[in-house]
Amino acid sequence: MNIYIIIFITLIASLIVSASQILFKKGISGKKLNPRNIIPTILKSKVMLIGALGYFISLAIYLYALRAAPLSVVYPVFASSFIFVTILSAVYLRERLSKGRVFGILLIFLGILIIAISY
Repeated sequence: MNIYIIIFITLIASLIVSASQILFKKGISGKKLNPRNIIPTILKSKVMLIGALGYFISLAIYLYALRAAPLSVVYPVFASSFIFVTILSAVYLRERLSKGRVFGILLIFLGILIIAISY
């Protein structure tokens, strides 16, 4: 399979897992957690369950990509989730996006781009 298709589906998996992280944060906010109540808390929250479903869907896509391309390409592309989580956190959770974070995102993007085009 074409490496660019694998990179694209890996980016989709990364976006899904990033959205799941946002759902986890929204679902857990304001809740008191301890080791005894974490599973019941997750099971009672639709937001957390949708996040978990997204995680598993992302895992399935990621495993498919791993089967079709080298780990040294797929994993760094999957790391684009750092970029997606930072941006989605700023948009949906109103987290601060400082100049340092923007610079970090650009560096991560540049690294992923270099790895992707050097295959």
